[in-house]
Amino acid sequence: MAGSVLFDVPGPRARLRNHAVSAVTVVVVLLVAWVVYARLDSRGQLTAAKWEPFLTADLWRTYVLPGIEGTLTAAAVSIVLALALGFVLGVGRLSTHTAIRWASSVFVEFFRAVPVLIMMIFAYFLYAFYDVFPSKHLALAGVITGLTLYNGAVIAEIVRAGVHALPRGQTEAASALGLTWGQTMRSILLPQAITSMLPVLISQLVVVLKDTALGYQITFVEMVRQGTVIGSAYGNYIPALIVIALLMIALNFTLSWLATRLERRMRRSRKGPAPMEAEPLDLQGDRSRGV
Repeated sequence: MAGSVLFDVPGPRARLRNHAVSAVTVVVVLLVAWVVYARLDSRGQLTAAKWEPFLTADLWRTYVLPGIEGTLTAAAVSIVLALALGFVLGVGRLSTHTAIRWASSVFVEFFRAVPVLIMMIFAYFLYAFYDVFPSKHLALAGVITGLTLYNGAVIAEIVRAGVHALPRGQTEAASALGLTWGQTMRSILLPQAITSMLPVLISQLVVVLKDTALGYQITFVEMVRQGTVIGSAYGNYIPALIVIALLMIALNFTLSWLATRLERRMRRSRKGPAPMEAEPLDLQGDRSRGV
């Protein structure tokens, strides 16, 4: 019997056993889903009346849209600031100056070790104590600060790993051409590293969007908080959280789709020009000319 690359092709008894296990698994999953549905339905959480508030414009205008606006605002600002901070720190960790390299390393290791929620709470009360921002923007500033510091430290490590993954010949060739460290990093290493880092950076941007939900602990108006407020106001916690979950999934997929399109565009733009086709040699003509 022919075998595949990873495993042997199952025989008749093995195929029968696999089909039986698959059938049992499907039955168990359906039973669990039915029990969950029955428990929720018995408490009246899945009745049509619990979903009717989502058909009114007042609920979306009062609760859902402000939550979406808060989530997108915090995520957009945090992504921009975290990318800028991450690239500065990542290049700093690769610097030839010892002081810059050590300072960047301490910053990155410290903020990678501190939980995001702790940084949000600390920044929130720090800004409130010193009256840095107006009271209505305190929660937003705390969320952005926590997300920027943590994700900036993570992106710095991504940048450092991306540059180290490049062949050493790139740096040696630049040195042979007489380029300085800054010129080498700016013109040769970082452009190549960014292309290879894009999938990891996309994943980190999705993490930033999801972590905005932690702002719930400092009264930041975002989607998850608004979902609980809807559940409390209308007594439909399960439908409210289901709707919020679907909206979060849609936002994450949209962000991933946009980032993937940007990645493909950057990869195409960094391709070199097509090689020129060599003209065919006319050997007979060359011989007749005595070549």
